[in-house]
Amino acid sequence: MLNHIDRCVRISSADKARLHVLFLAKHARATGAPDTVDGNHAIYHHEMRTTLEEIGLQIRVANSYDFLFERPDADFVITLLNRGGFQNSEMMAPLLLSWRDVPHLGASPILRGVSDDKYLSKLIACARGVPTMPAQIFRRGGLPAEPAFRAERLVVKPNASSASWGLAMVDNWAEAQAQIDYLHDEGHDVLVEAWAPLLDVAVPVVGGSGGQPWILPPMMYAPADPHQVRSYEEKRGLIDVGDDPLVLIEDRGLLAQLEDMTRRLLPELWPFDYGRFEYRYDPVSGAVQFMEVNLSCNLWSKKTISRSARSIGVDHQTLVETIVGHSLERQGLLIEAPLRVAA
Repeated sequence: MLNHIDRCVRISSADKARLHVLFLAKHARATGAPDTVDGNHAIYHHEMRTTLEEIGLQIRVANSYDFLFERPDADFVITLLNRGGFQNSEMMAPLLLSWRDVPHLGASPILRGVSDDKYLSKLIACARGVPTMPAQIFRRGGLPAEPAFRAERLVVKPNASSASWGLAMVDNWAEAQAQIDYLHDEGHDVLVEAWAPLLDVAVPVVGGSGGQPWILPPMMYAPADPHQVRSYEEKRGLIDVGDDPLVLIEDRGLLAQLEDMTRRLLPELWPFDYGRFEYRYDPVSGAVQFMEVNLSCNLWSKKTISRSARSIGVDHQTLVETIVGHSLERQGLLIEAPLRVAA
């Protein structure tokens, strides 16, 4: 099912010496210590910068959109500047780079926008025949709407937020409306969806040799109490809860179902270089439902994509070089074909 042979690549020494790469991240100049506001993102950005240097790429660093207002002196940009402090900032760097005609890692601006709009991504899933939980969007300043579905438990969250900020689990529409009003006042569109039990499953997808999507082994988030909501502070490492309790999925039937659902969604979004498709799995009923897709998601060595790759013998540095090498190759920036490496 999941063929991992010869999917990794190494960029040639000639291309590494020739290409000028800009690494753009809020904490691109960090020392490796956690940040008081962004927590482990500062550690992640430092690790990515040092990993790119260890690969042998010619790296310059920047930590602000200001560096993109004029065309940057770079052949390629690796941007992790997703959280810019304003609504829909995930699209800002890709838009500026598209304006300046500079190739960059990750999806196009319009695909970033579609994927970050969790409601639109659910509509894509429905159109592709992929089950997802009932959901309704409440746009800020939009038309008033009555609840379109009933559920015993509801999840209310910003439609384009990350790391569970602003998420609330409520038992009725009156409580949901109070959270909607609060999030609207904070400047967010709001998604309300039926809560689905029990376990979160992530399917990592990256670009490998040959330009085709490479589906890595799915990982399940298996906490001691699956009914407990993960907080923003927990996900950002602002409180110490240890490494994420991720386990590989071994059930062949579930693996086949996850791969089928992911492959149905891929034509809508590829190419995006790397991302994570997320599902909710109920081990009692066997039901699997699509939740969301996160493109240009966290590549820190302690997070899902890297840990999934490690399970098949791909270390973090090789994974990053493969993702970057695939992106460079698909955008015609290499003068030598990358060397294929068996996983």
